[in-house]
Amino acid sequence: MADKPIAIVTGVGPGTGSAIVRRFAAEGFRVIALARSPDRIRALEQELPDTHAMICDVSSESQIADTVANIRKSYGSPNVLIHNAVGGGWGTFLEIEPKMLDRNFQVNVMGLLYLAREVAPDMIKAGNGAILVTGNTSAIRGKANFAGFAPTKAAQRILSESIARDLGPRGIHVAYVLIDAVIDVPRMRERLPDAPDDFFIKPSAIADELWHLYKQDRSAWSFLSELRPFGEKW
Repeated sequence: MADKPIAIVTGVGPGTGSAIVRRFAAEGFRVIALARSPDRIRALEQELPDTHAMICDVSSESQIADTVANIRKSYGSPNVLIHNAVGGGWGTFLEIEPKMLDRNFQVNVMGLLYLAREVAPDMIKAGNGAILVTGNTSAIRGKANFAGFAPTKAAQRILSESIARDLGPRGIHVAYVLIDAVIDVPRMRERLPDAPDDFFIKPSAIADELWHLYKQDRSAWSFLSELRPFGEKW
């Protein structure tokens, strides 16, 4: 079954995750779409060629181990991992339930650790591969209302950098995509009905940047890639 390169995409919902799956499938990848809910990934599985849906909670070490083992057995060793799953929430440090911070840490940080530990050994043997992580500005700043979220994204960025420094010399490209924008998905359109189209970042544009990172010449690899609409104030 290893006739095609294989990409694992986590956190596949109606926005960025689906766009990533579509982009890599269009480029000839066998794509494994992971999510906790079957609805969206089952639809993609039926729509796109050689796209396969698997239910997996990335905060669970055992579920990740079982899922990657099943992927390896059924399709072959993954060439690309894209960790797009995210745990989030809002509130100041006085308002949040401490469990929120822990829950988000499990998805955003521990999920990345579990996934990378599962896919990296085969990439190391092959001497190539890519681990790409989607993040946002909470990875570099802690706003008051993001106390249950920003610390986990900052830790995720640092973990990604640590993995990159370890795996880069072994031929594996690790990159962190910092998205400084509101993603154009239906729920955000409903929340911001008066915002113009130029205010949003397109999920397909994010997917294009991930593909660009995957295709970068190894003499000029990026680690941190920042994306924002042209009119975004930063």
